[in-house]
Amino acid sequence: MTHSELLPRPPSPLVEAADDRFGRYGVRLLLKRDDLVHPELPGNKWRKLAPNLRAALEGGHDQLVTFGGAYSNHLRATAAAGRLLGLRTVGIVRGDELAGRPLNESLARCAADGMRLHFVSRSEYRRKAEPHRLARLVDAAGAAGAYVVPEGGSNALALGGCAELGRELRGAADVVAVACGTGGTLAGLAAGLGTGQRALGVPVLAGGFLAAEIRSLQAAAFGGPAGDWALAEDFHHGGYARVPAELEAFAADFGSRHGLPVERIYVAKLLWALTELTASGAFAPGTTLAAVVTGRP
Repeated sequence: MTHSELLPRPPSPLVEAADDRFGRYGVRLLLKRDDLVHPELPGNKWRKLAPNLRAALEGGHDQLVTFGGAYSNHLRATAAAGRLLGLRTVGIVRGDELAGRPLNESLARCAADGMRLHFVSRSEYRRKAEPHRLARLVDAAGAAGAYVVPEGGSNALALGGCAELGRELRGAADVVAVACGTGGTLAGLAAGLGTGQRALGVPVLAGGFLAAEIRSLQAAAFGGPAGDWALAEDFHHGGYARVPAELEAFAADFGSRHGLPVERIYVAKLLWALTELTASGAFAPGTTLAAVVTGRP
């Protein structure tokens, strides 16, 4: 990756997915193939990371430090970005009990891309938003002076990148839906959509904490609320990285029907939610839905 590759890219494809599970209710489904927006940093990871990577480079930083759990797509994307740009990366990982275990596939990929992993207790990790705790964590990880990218990449700069996604979809759909981890993509997406459009977020974690986080992110990025958005909270399937057999079967079937490689942790839950909501009458006949495909398996 060169610095020029951090510049805005052409809009990702928007394709129709003819599917009777939507069509029988008079609902049209479009897929926003943001998984194709960048070959190494697909979807919302590129949209959120690119503005932060530019800021890091412009600020003269040669190291990035960020945060995530054992299955974090954000950690993997940051590690890949560091490799491509020649930046050192440090990942502060939730769960010190993982330090003595073999790395799972996700963390092994991070390490292969050059990321140095620093495991911390879950109690320490929960308090990382406190400035003095954050500084202590970064110092303990040996990353003093590094450019700090927050968990999930969600900050004011990232929201600006995700707002561009909304602008690409202006006039294309009535409802634009996206799976949510930290809420940054939804917060930016909603701000970029046009009048009369609304954004729908499908949280992949249990807990009901995202609404407040989205409001806080929008206040930091835009000075206050931005866009029309809502959350569909009941489709997390037991929590982050939980993929029960019924969800696995749904994802495999959807992929077979539409030739789409369905990522399980985020995208499968989004598509499941839209299918269920459509069947329950949540969308009026004549509604056009756009589902943002944020990543690849």
